[in-house]
Amino acid sequence: MISSEELRAIASWSRDLSEAEFEEARRGISFKSYGKGASICHVGDRLEAWTGVAEGLVKMATTSKTGKSATLAGLRGGAWFGEGTVIKAEPRRYELVALRETRLALMRRATFLWLFEHSAAFNRFLVHQFNERLAQFISLAETERTLDSSGRLARNLAWLFNPILYPDLDRTLAISQEELGMLAGISRQMANQGLAKLADLGLIELGHGSITIRDLDRLARYEG
Repeated sequence: MISSEELRAIASWSRDLSEAEFEEARRGISFKSYGKGASICHVGDRLEAWTGVAEGLVKMATTSKTGKSATLAGLRGGAWFGEGTVIKAEPRRYELVALRETRLALMRRATFLWLFEHSAAFNRFLVHQFNERLAQFISLAETERTLDSSGRLARNLAWLFNPILYPDLDRTLAISQEELGMLAGISRQMANQGLAKLADLGLIELGHGSITIRDLDRLARYEG
């Protein structure tokens, strides 16, 4: 069972729960760790827990029948996902891969459904979550069809700093060019070139193994 302090640290939604709701959530969460490159789940698997990224970086992706892979989202620490699958009790429609050492918080489906049925605060969070994820996937369709590699890189990077999905995080993220390339579906060399271009435009600042966002609005609208 997760401690009260850790739950508040990794789940912004928990701070708006009543005391009884908070304790119910806390009793229903456990942890599981994955090494770099590990498969968390495949398409068709039944990962029934609602899932949060306590530490690490996860790629949510899908693969077509012809073998073409497409990244749906990058999920950093603070992300919670899979609520639609949990509500519908269906197999996963995407695959999850740990891009670095990753620790996941897993909420039992029974606990999730109890909060869904009893907590107004939890449902408000879910509404915002659904809306933001829908916007993300609409943006993904646009990105894949119209943007070049630097544009795709900018959009994927901007989503990692989305203020609705990650309300607690500052504007600096420790992330490698290799990881960003895997999220954007481009090579490490192309990621390096794209980051340099975004830095020259004043949208980001590059550090040693980290990126700081300077203008999130412009980065999210950047088209290359």
